[in-house]
Amino acid sequence: MVCMGNICRSPTAHGVFEHLVRQAGLQERIAVDSAGTHGYHVGAPPDERAQQHAARRGYDLSGQRARRLLKRDFQDFDLVLVMDAANESQARALCAPAYRERLRRLTDFCSAVPAHEVPDPYYGGAAGFEQVLDIVEDACRGLLAALAPAAGR
Repeated sequence: MVCMGNICRSPTAHGVFEHLVRQAGLQERIAVDSAGTHGYHVGAPPDERAQQHAARRGYDLSGQRARRLLKRDFQDFDLVLVMDAANESQARALCAPAYRERLRRLTDFCSAVPAHEVPDPYYGGAAGFEQVLDIVEDACRGLLAALAPAAGR
């Protein structure tokens, strides 16, 4: 899961998807991580507002720490899911041609919420964090449905 600073959207997606994977009993088969295209917040926990809104829906983001997306991530992960076009462009610049098919938008997996991007809630209010959760929950349910057969479920 990749956004710009790895403190709002991608940790939210990381936490939601990790929760769903655990509920499905697939934590031994599916690894989840998150990163940012920029190194602004390396080592920092997720934004307090992101943590608070996620916690209200039962997701714990407190153990996560921001890190920067690395070239190696495209080798290490089967999918690198970005939140928006800017993240996609930045990630594509790091990605070797052999791994381009691994780079996708998280919203490619949405089925109920019509979204092409997960908007950045950083400079907005509470409604922005709730919107992120609505989109991310829908996309993560779709992602799990797509991965579960290959993960042995």
